[in-house]
Amino acid sequence: MSGLFSELKIKDVTLRNRIGVSPMCQYSSVDGMANDWHMVHLGSRAVGGAGLIICEATAVSPEGRITPHDAGLWNDAQIEPLKRITAFQKEHGAVPGVQLAHAGRKASAARPWQGGKQLTNDEGGYDTIAPTGKAFDPDGRLPKVPKQMDKADIEHVQQAFVEAAKRSLEAGYELLELHAAHGYLLHSFFSPLVNDREDTYGGTLENRARMLLETTKAVREVWPERLPLAVRLSASDWLEGGLTIDDNVQMARWLKDVGVDIIDCSSGGASAVSRTSLSGSVEDQVGLAAQIRREADIMTMAVGAITEAKQADEIIASGQADVALLAREYLRDPYWPYRAAKALGVEDKHIMSEQNAFWVG
Repeated sequence: MSGLFSELKIKDVTLRNRIGVSPMCQYSSVDGMANDWHMVHLGSRAVGGAGLIICEATAVSPEGRITPHDAGLWNDAQIEPLKRITAFQKEHGAVPGVQLAHAGRKASAARPWQGGKQLTNDEGGYDTIAPTGKAFDPDGRLPKVPKQMDKADIEHVQQAFVEAAKRSLEAGYELLELHAAHGYLLHSFFSPLVNDREDTYGGTLENRARMLLETTKAVREVWPERLPLAVRLSASDWLEGGLTIDDNVQMARWLKDVGVDIIDCSSGGASAVSRTSLSGSVEDQVGLAAQIRREADIMTMAVGAITEAKQADEIIASGQADVALLAREYLRDPYWPYRAAKALGVEDKHIMSEQNAFWVG
């Protein structure tokens, strides 16, 4: 039996297999609203056999968007279009998840295919906030100087995560993930490469962890205990003086204590010179998930240039992670699980929806 195609039960949710669609920004929303693009993008992966589908980074506030075209859950009007999508995903056997996010000092940017440079307010951009008053990339694409957050700003953002979590439940999501990686707001509080504060949210590891832990605890109080809660971490900053895997093992232990069920293990992105997960080898990236799983005694999801069926199956079978997340490979092939089943010799007639499986299964 393939490990990749075994079920996984997390709380009251059961994944039909260990294949997950990693959250991928589509930059295709208007005022944060989902539309037909999202229905096709997410729905096709459910039809194609994914066990878990995590919707793209979904902003908890307008100023928390990476670009003006990001998905959002900062108001109730954004719930209804998502209900249709999550219902369709569940109808076709996938567990719908959502990643709640705040971009921090990396917000207010143009879409990547439009250059990705931060927009001025006159160009449709907006003010940014961060734990620091320093720009992400002063001489590059992201030169906007953020406001250094005070206690009122921190409490406002934490409440925004709580309210977005409530809307996520109403929208039909069954797994909630908090984005605390890639240099976005929650990661930037934790990383010593960014956080230069001298108050209770800066300095020591415990103080730098405070923003994420407080936010997670508040979200867990409104997110039902029966449903899984995940956090995406940058498990290494890949730079001297930055976060190490040992720091993130400790963070994972703390997160488990406040009710987190599974860690999504990415890496990098804290600063303009900190490499991302794709800059290293797959083994490096998966190894981070394996170490957190082993040393923090918590389930993990592995991500980072996973493309082949045998590769993904070995990650699960060897106990390095509990879920294999794919991103770019899923853009190439929404029916990747069917192809993986063929490669692994797994009975494939129930992998994809019957409307397709009848003809090709």
